[in-house]
Amino acid sequence: MSLPEADSPPACAAAIASGDRAAVANALNLLDDRRPAARREAAALLAHLQQHQDKPGGQLIGITGPPGAGKSTLSASLIRVWRRRGLRVAVLAVDPSSPISGGALLGDRLRMQTSAVDDGVFVRSLSNRGQFGGLSAEVWPMSIVMLAGFDMVLIETVGVGQREVDVARLCDTTCYVAQPGSGDSVQFLKAGILEVPHILVVNKSDMGAVATRTLSELESALHRTHPDGHWQVPVLATSAANGTGIEALADALEQHYRLLQSRNELVSRRRSYQSYWLHKRLLEEFGTAGVDRLGGEEQLLAELQAQDMNLFTQYETLRRRLDQRPINTRE
Repeated sequence: MSLPEADSPPACAAAIASGDRAAVANALNLLDDRRPAARREAAALLAHLQQHQDKPGGQLIGITGPPGAGKSTLSASLIRVWRRRGLRVAVLAVDPSSPISGGALLGDRLRMQTSAVDDGVFVRSLSNRGQFGGLSAEVWPMSIVMLAGFDMVLIETVGVGQREVDVARLCDTTCYVAQPGSGDSVQFLKAGILEVPHILVVNKSDMGAVATRTLSELESALHRTHPDGHWQVPVLATSAANGTGIEALADALEQHYRLLQSRNELVSRRRSYQSYWLHKRLLEEFGTAGVDRLGGEEQLLAELQAQDMNLFTQYETLRRRLDQRPINTRE
């Protein structure tokens, strides 16, 4: 996959920024292409999209939670609220991988619930390709593309276990969706995962007493100040089925984003997401020995966050540094 001849990286970046759906789709396909020529073209595109990293646009929201909690239905309800508010929305729905094809098993789940003729909504399904942490390696690069052209970018994780915490390390605002009466809320509290979200949602509030009990459990067990500081974690009740509580959830998501803006934290957070992504990719490719040769995790992350470089340029620069350094066979 490569960009059409008429769509040079600068032209494609401009089209994405204007909300051109075809340009967005071409860019995402390009990022999914592992061939060397496509990698070079993708690097050039990201370089143009990341020219103004000191002025980050869009809100990047992660939605996670156990299977059956209604994340997809809730996401579709949020999209309708955002569209009524005049916001353009992009969705990355990260699904489990097919053991045969490697593709996404539930590829069109959100597409069927949102208007196919609405140019203000763009949905992309993505296989997690066996990645631990709930997200595919392509999520951050694809998020960069979507943030350039949409007001709201929503990432929904596969939600298959207690390790689905990568979403919190790559998103401005993380929302955890709990399933009433399943017992998962207690298990996730024990695992510490509920320290991660900025907003907790008990979906399916139309279930009555069982939903009320889960809401009460979370409210009493949760330390309400987020580890980030300066944010009191709300516990909200929603029903995607009858549309209640969705406006309040959209308001809470906006309030958290406004807080980040007022504290000038968006630039540093986006650099932190990129640093985390780079560290994880290098760890997968070169192991802890490779990261140690770059000075160790702490030094590497600090170095990356201080740089003002586009994603693939940073990655290839670090790979070249490792390729040029002799490997200590005693490591």
